[in-house]
Amino acid sequence: MLASSYVRRMPWFVLIWACALSAMGLAAIARGDELAGGGQLWSRQLEWILLSACALFAATLPHYRLLRHVCYPLFGGCLVLLVAVFLTQPRNGAQRWIPFGPIAFQPSELTKLAFIVALAAYLVHQRSYRELKGLLVPFVIALVPVGLILREPDLGTSLVFLPVLFAMLFAAGARVRHLVFVVLLAIPVLPMMWMGMSAEQKSRIVTLFVQRDGGPTPTGDGYHLHQSKQVIALGGVRGSQFNGATIDDPQAYHLPASRTDFVYCLVGERFGLIGSCTTLLLYLALFAAGLRIAAGTREPFGRLLAVGVITLIATQTIINTGMTVGLMPVTGITLPLISHGGSSLITTAVALGLLLNVGLRPGYEVAGAPFRFAE
Repeated sequence: MLASSYVRRMPWFVLIWACALSAMGLAAIARGDELAGGGQLWSRQLEWILLSACALFAATLPHYRLLRHVCYPLFGGCLVLLVAVFLTQPRNGAQRWIPFGPIAFQPSELTKLAFIVALAAYLVHQRSYRELKGLLVPFVIALVPVGLILREPDLGTSLVFLPVLFAMLFAAGARVRHLVFVVLLAIPVLPMMWMGMSAEQKSRIVTLFVQRDGGPTPTGDGYHLHQSKQVIALGGVRGSQFNGATIDDPQAYHLPASRTDFVYCLVGERFGLIGSCTTLLLYLALFAAGLRIAAGTREPFGRLLAVGVITLIATQTIINTGMTVGLMPVTGITLPLISHGGSSLITTAVALGLLLNVGLRPGYEVAGAPFRFAE
């Protein structure tokens, strides 16, 4: 693609909203360094942002349709890596990372993208999913990585696969009544899923339903939820950035994983309710820009990729922000573009790069009918 055409076709609003969210994340992480009494995680995050920007633009260069030739080997390789993590030493009671020298790689992050690409390639070539029995293969493609990730254990990451699956099936033309029927069939299976969860996962779900405001500070998993809501509340309407710290007690601001899983709390503490709402509006603008790309894409594989990427980022955002205010169970899932961490940030950058790739090449190069499915 010529440079002039590349610049002209680039969906710039996706980049603008992504940059604004990354800047908000840097400010929140810097505030976390300050509350922790030291550390330079914000500078390391800046390095990851620069590296992720390179990964994002690199993902826009080759035509996205080339992924159809490597999608299944890529997905299979990710499943092998998910099995390989069980051969590593546990970290904080979980086996999620494969060490490579000074850094640690989290295979589940790459698996999310490989799943989207493999599912998109399958749905393009098949029409069996238009029937109820044809949904079996797509659900197997999703449930295999979900089962492996749950055993790590990583409840948060495992939760994103099924919303992505349903969104891509709907975009591909699966019948809504079939999808609703599958959901109804899954309800009797919930007790079996509960029995298969680890004690930690069960505790976090129970904590969600027994939380209460006021009284003594709870212990265990309830402590994280209590502190997350308290730190957000301390920001008030305008936040400590403009009104200063509300109280002088350092323990009131103590929040484990504040710069990773609970970084949204730091956004609320530093910029208040205004900053929290602004962050959500930025995400909504990003999702709207992504859906415009999907709606304007006439090529089926590209549209499914775009839908999968936007659903993935939206699901992570809903789960992460929901858990910080007590609407979702506490999970180890990061907030896209804002949380500190290399694996998550680079994965999100590559996902956005694929979205931009689709936006740069929205139609058939030679010929083809519009993307549609008729009853």
